[in-house]
Amino acid sequence: MRHSLLGLLNVWPFSQNTLRLATMSLSFTVIAAAVQAQTVAVSPTSSQSVAKVGTAKPIAAWTRFCQQRPEECAVDVSEPATITLTPQAWKTIVQVNRQVNGAIKAKTDQDHWGVEDRWDFAEDGYGDCEDYQLVKRKQLVKAGFPRRALRMTVVIDEDGAGHAVMMVRTDRGDFVLDNKKNAVLPWHQTGYTYVKREGDVGSTWASLGGAFVSPTVTAGR
Repeated sequence: MRHSLLGLLNVWPFSQNTLRLATMSLSFTVIAAAVQAQTVAVSPTSSQSVAKVGTAKPIAAWTRFCQQRPEECAVDVSEPATITLTPQAWKTIVQVNRQVNGAIKAKTDQDHWGVEDRWDFAEDGYGDCEDYQLVKRKQLVKAGFPRRALRMTVVIDEDGAGHAVMMVRTDRGDFVLDNKKNAVLPWHQTGYTYVKREGDVGSTWASLGGAFVSPTVTAGR
């Protein structure tokens, strides 16, 4: 059972070191809560956009997903390719990232479907990296964001494996929604190597030039 700090002070004979540690712990908790609230409420400073260096072939599982759900892959060139990152837009992006990360339980496609790579919505509450991002995009589109500014992106993660994130293209740079973390970060602060993303003019993907060999699957959780 957890007691309050004041309650412990009234019951236990604290040494100066114990009191100092307890006070520091409380301070860190307050700071963490403030940082979390600020992340939601305050728009980030301007960053930079990831550079497109050519064209790329999409992941095979993406092609199969598009055959089943063509409306999710169609590019409407009348939509803006970037969004204006207002405080409300930033708040919505951060909240959707956190909510979807908390609502879906990680499961590889092999364990889930018995196949190496399958892109789809996590309709039964289970999914891997790309499934999280597809749900996030669907939620943001419902909130009024242009799909053309929400680009599925393939990266090489910290383990050297293929991984899918969603890149939100804004007038302040490109930001990344990721199932591995609740923080929405500028693309260059994630530690990932960027390989390719959905194109914003048609079905051909854009090469981001981040790897000599492009992953064929994004099978990690």
